[in-house]
Amino acid sequence: MPKPRKILLYTHALAGGGAERALALLATGFCARGHDVTFATDYAADENAGFVDARARRVELGAGHGAAVLKLARLLRRERFDVSLSGLGASNLKHVAAAVLAGRARHAVMGYHGFYEAEPKLLSRLSFNLTPATTRIAGATIAVSAALRKNLVEVWRADMERTRHVPNPVSWGPPIAPPTRDSLRAREKIALACGRLNAGKNFVGLLRAFSLLETRGARLIILGEGEQRPALEAEVARLGLAGRVELPGYVAEPWRYYRRAACLAVSSLTESFGMTIVEALAHGLPVVSTDCGGPREILADGKFGALVPVGDEAALAAAISAALADPGDPAPRISRADDYSVEASLDAHERLFDEIAD
Repeated sequence: MPKPRKILLYTHALAGGGAERALALLATGFCARGHDVTFATDYAADENAGFVDARARRVELGAGHGAAVLKLARLLRRERFDVSLSGLGASNLKHVAAAVLAGRARHAVMGYHGFYEAEPKLLSRLSFNLTPATTRIAGATIAVSAALRKNLVEVWRADMERTRHVPNPVSWGPPIAPPTRDSLRAREKIALACGRLNAGKNFVGLLRAFSLLETRGARLIILGEGEQRPALEAEVARLGLAGRVELPGYVAEPWRYYRRAACLAVSSLTESFGMTIVEALAHGLPVVSTDCGGPREILADGKFGALVPVGDEAALAAAISAALADPGDPAPRISRADDYSVEASLDAHERLFDEIAD
């Protein structure tokens, strides 16, 4: 058994994103393995709070950047955690600053969960520009995919030795009887998509691709919330897709949708990982994704799902049509998802923590 550690996890809030979900799952997994876990956020949010085990101590630092850094520094100095792990650009930058002030920089681990293009806010983008310094100050830096690690090292000059590839943990709900090829084929022709309703997910492009489908009775469900909802609703109306497209909003536990859907569609412009892809594979679904970074790795260059060029709406439509017509064998996809389980990710994190904690 790994040595019990005193671990701090830190991000801006437990909001409704993949990085926040990953940190919540890690916190719960570390608690289950006997580690002493503290979870610090700048402010409260509910979307992913339910995934954090009650045994994890919760600390709220406050929304002001400077005040949060000072409070985090005091926490790090007082508690002397074996390891502190942050996630997302601005939080990484504040974490390193606090760790330096506390004299705990070599125990700090930064977690990168997205490409620069997916980080629109100033402080998050600054974190990429400071990567040459911060990755040499912190004890280690995690990239959630090999593609993201390559980008950090080659484009942003991150320290090659201290920047590691450690995939996100993914949970996919309670066990169910696995579907068969025939049972998937018999489902209603629902293409499912999940993610924040922002420009990077390119759901406008997905709607346009869906409008090209000739599959009789096909429907599209997009789970998520965000600033692009009005634009998506307008596009649904413009394309004449009312009644065929649903936008139910954010769903913390979307497992019932995976159990209804016939395929998953990912239309992103960039994607550093792809938690929804793993969730869909675990439910046996055929996956169609743009070739936008992390999905190629999860889908093993197309072995476990279809990859299409970014922005090619006709190719995306054709691949969705093919998946709806013939879902293929779900067994290899279900097996592939196990490579990204919570337990596999916890193992990888613990190995890294053992290197820097002592």
